[in-house]
Amino acid sequence: MRILGIDPGLQVCGYACVETDGGQEAVIEAGVLRTTHGLPIEIRLNEIAMDMESLLARLTPNVVAVEEIYSHYAHPRTAILMGHARGVILQKCARAHIEVKSFAATRIKKSLTGHGRASKEQMQRTIQTILALPELPSPPDVADAMAAALCCANALNRDLTTR
Repeated sequence: MRILGIDPGLQVCGYACVETDGGQEAVIEAGVLRTTHGLPIEIRLNEIAMDMESLLARLTPNVVAVEEIYSHYAHPRTAILMGHARGVILQKCARAHIEVKSFAATRIKKSLTGHGRASKEQMQRTIQTILALPELPSPPDVADAMAAALCCANALNRDLTTR
């Protein structure tokens, strides 16, 4: 099964495609999608839409795991902009008939480290260990996307074993 993890953002979206066989995960591809700074928001959202279409067609995931937006941001404008990007991502998944699973950041962290308030560095080290990566996943947007994909894999594996 292929899981595409997405860390939504207006400036930078992290993505990571992970393949799982029910317990062993491997990274197929990971990176960031960047929008053009200074352009109007509608153009930047269209850039995200086109990049998502390309990713979904090329990587053919079975499911897309996206981090939920939490409501207590220190900067509400950031949450709104992230929400716009997340909406475009969800719409492109729906159009491609790909199932979406949403996970709270605390659930993602707890799934991988056992602690819902793990630091970025702790998350990066855990992901490096789980996926046997030669170095820490970077930038943090990529690590967050990998974490979303791994959390989804854990949830799907748990669902299969409880049936």
